[in-house]
Amino acid sequence: QVQLVESGGGLVQAGGSLRLSCAASGLTFSRVTMGWFRQAPGKEREFVAAISWSGYSTNYADSAKGRFTISRDNAKNTVYLQMNSLKPEETAVYYCASHRRDYTLGITFADFGSWGQGTQVTVSS
Repeated sequence: QVQLVESGGGLVQAGGSLRLSCAASGLTFSRVTMGWFRQAPGKEREFVAAISWSGYSTNYADSAKGRFTISRDNAKNTVYLQMNSLKPEETAVYYCASHRRDYTLGITFADFGSWGQGTQVTVSS
């Protein structure tokens, strides 16, 4: 059974930074693409960033490019999301997710089969 546990959310002022972590268990972590999504109140869950199983390939939503960095440590079964220059409109619950298939890239909601419980990020203006 896959378990994904996010941490690192909180309250930050606009322009500030946060680093999210996601600890994974119950899967062969080094084989799967990992992703971060977010969901603001009243909105659909949206893609933020993804990283391939090796860490060699990354993808970002246009809104995240240049400010967010996704990384992973396969020895620790952990994926990270460094978020800089945060904006109030990025207030949301941030979710970690693992891809449904080994050795497969993906960035859409349907590509990911397991999800964490989410961590709240609140950016004040």
